[in-house]
Amino acid sequence: MATNKRGRQSFILPQPPVITHWASIAGKKESEGPLAHAFDHCCRDTFFGQKTWEQGEKRMQQMALETLMEKAKLQKEDIDLVYSGDLLNQCIGSSFTLRNTGIPHLGLYGACSTMAESLLLSALTVGGGFAQRTVAMTSSHFASSERQYRFPLGYGGQRTPTAQWTVTGSGAVLVASSGKGPRITSGTIGTVTDLGVKDANNMGAAMAPAALATIKAHFLDLKRSEADYDRIVTGDLGQVGKEALLALARQEGLNLGGKLIDCGCLVFDREKQDVHAGGSGCGCSAIVLCGELLGKLYSGAWKRILFCGTGALLSPTSTQQGLPIPGVCHGIVIEGGSD
Repeated sequence: MATNKRGRQSFILPQPPVITHWASIAGKKESEGPLAHAFDHCCRDTFFGQKTWEQGEKRMQQMALETLMEKAKLQKEDIDLVYSGDLLNQCIGSSFTLRNTGIPHLGLYGACSTMAESLLLSALTVGGGFAQRTVAMTSSHFASSERQYRFPLGYGGQRTPTAQWTVTGSGAVLVASSGKGPRITSGTIGTVTDLGVKDANNMGAAMAPAALATIKAHFLDLKRSEADYDRIVTGDLGQVGKEALLALARQEGLNLGGKLIDCGCLVFDREKQDVHAGGSGCGCSAIVLCGELLGKLYSGAWKRILFCGTGALLSPTSTQQGLPIPGVCHGIVIEGGSD
């Protein structure tokens, strides 16, 4: 009997896992943005000392994992399981990062929702008593993403006003059965939503319906509203997608304006950094969560947030065939405090 299930898509965790430590690695452009103070390491070398951008992304994930274990004073043998994924074909950033480490690994692909998906699965694994410590981790890299999904950077292609800038960054979180830190108390598993958006340069519009669907399901399943949260955080809708979500929510009678913030709008200064609609990519919500958001929860500035990772489930093949872009969003409730 699913005693901890609530409604169609949500669950509660009677013994909430604890986020005891977190780590964030940021690239050059991100280190020039408004959240630079919150990142553990900022690197101005876009290759991260490697020969290619893809290898640089792998190095980012390695740095995030190494920093996390150093902060937690743990060895590889102390980690029961890593959930991780990225935007590279076949998630090679994650698999290459964990090769020969001896750490059990389950690879994920949730596009830009991967940070929320890995947290969700970590919470269920630890909360269900199947592991004592898990790591939720992801990354993205501007140059590797542009090469894979759009055009080689050498083309100098013109970016549309709705386009977002893929964040170069990696975030890692340690989810444990005990310890001090913010707790994961409940969550909502998203459904794949497709309203027919086909423009690969307007990811925010493609993902906004999925964000609304998950927020609505969360409120319905757990009998809550926006008043129960200090912030409702979407992953990387950017300015266009955030405005679309607010408009869609108003049509449904939901007023999210006072509580909604978006990682894609927070990570860059849109006026000074020429990122058009804002940030995107797996690393966007990952480094914002593993910097600014968990810091505010740990300090007690915020008591409870709904962290909603959003992802656009497209591929180069689906885009070239003119198919629409499905979206998905997973919601995680994180409650603050250091105890």
